Amino acid sequence: QVQLVESGGGLVQAGGSLRLSCAASGRTFGAYAMGWFHQAPGKEREFVAAIDWTGGNTHYADSIKGRFTISRDNAKNTVDLQMNSLKPEDTAVYYCAARVGFQLFDVPSRYDYWGQGTQVTVSS
Repeated sequence: QVQLVESGGGLVQAGGSLRLSCAASGRTFGAYAMGWFHQAPGKEREFVAAIDWTGGNTHYADSIKGRFTISRDNAKNTVDLQMNSLKPEDTAVYYCAARVGFQLFDVPSRYDYWGQGTQVTVSS
């Protein structure tokens, strides 16, 4: 079992930056692949980025490539999402997710644990 708590959301102007952080409980954090998803009002939850247990392999959605960076610190049980050059269309609730295993997936159904989400609002 792992519990996830996101932080770092807020209101930012277009072109600005935010850094989201996800803190995980449990002593086996290193055994989980981690992902970030977002969900805008009236839309389905969408993949943003994923990182494997080593931190050496990452996968990004095309819409955020070159703007967002996912990273993890297994010693601190955290996974971060650095978001730069934010756009109004990035506005959504951002969720941290964990899955048991080594493969990276970009669909929500492949993840076993979820945080409660943090709101990101980008004004134009």
